[in-house]
Amino acid sequence: MDTPAILSAPAAPGRIKRPKLSVVILTRNEEPRIARCLESVRWADDIVVVDGLSTDRTVEICRQFGARVIPHAFSGSFAEERNLGMRHATAEWVLQIDADDVVTPAFRTAVEVLLQGASQHAAYKFRRKSYLMGRFMRYGGWYHYLPNLVRREDVRYVGDVHERPVVEGTIGVLDADIEHYPCEDLAAFISRHNRYTSLQARELSQQPFGRLALIQRLVHRPWKTFWKCYVKKQGYREGAHGVLFAYLYAWFELLKWAKCLELRVTKIS
Repeated sequence: MDTPAILSAPAAPGRIKRPKLSVVILTRNEEPRIARCLESVRWADDIVVVDGLSTDRTVEICRQFGARVIPHAFSGSFAEERNLGMRHATAEWVLQIDADDVVTPAFRTAVEVLLQGASQHAAYKFRRKSYLMGRFMRYGGWYHYLPNLVRREDVRYVGDVHERPVVEGTIGVLDADIEHYPCEDLAAFISRHNRYTSLQARELSQQPFGRLALIQRLVHRPWKTFWKCYVKKQGYREGAHGVLFAYLYAWFELLKWAKCLELRVTKIS
């Protein structure tokens, strides 16, 4: 496998001639956050918003920013949403983000430097740093890579909740971060993951493992998740934030498998 190419962002962004870039954003009732996201990508050549039939002002705000809005009822698969956005994108390269992401000036510069070159890679991964309770997390697993800067013709997405790109080619590394603001408070954070665990449970309930294996996962996976977040990914270095984060994700893991068991039991009865 080829060694990934690493590009560092110059200190100050500048206007650089480059191939065109589309940005695809997934939305559903994102009125409080979408303007900040769109403002951060106004420099892109093409903005496509795949909207899950929002009932607030999300679509109106997107159109004010010149984005093309594709209404699409959410079917339970984020991969389907991303692929739909790719089909409507017009540029060779596509940056896939969410409504709670913010693209920094340094990230813009790194992308423009990248695109002006003759890259042999089909996709690039970059770090996403997430904001929790007043600060960005660097440990615990919430400062991770996403391979979401992609050449449109070489990538498709699979997976319902934690969708991932299937890349026909190599993946390079872009040495720049985007900022992620997933929730305004813990109540919103928990509500969001209540929805995600329901989607995950539905997907897992279709897999061919027996009841005993399911119960084993219900017992062991939450503890494994806590250890992974707090020890393996060094969440302890975040102090109280790290403890809370590890406990929350262990609970989400428990909730996911409990909902999966509920679906199995309901189906049998």
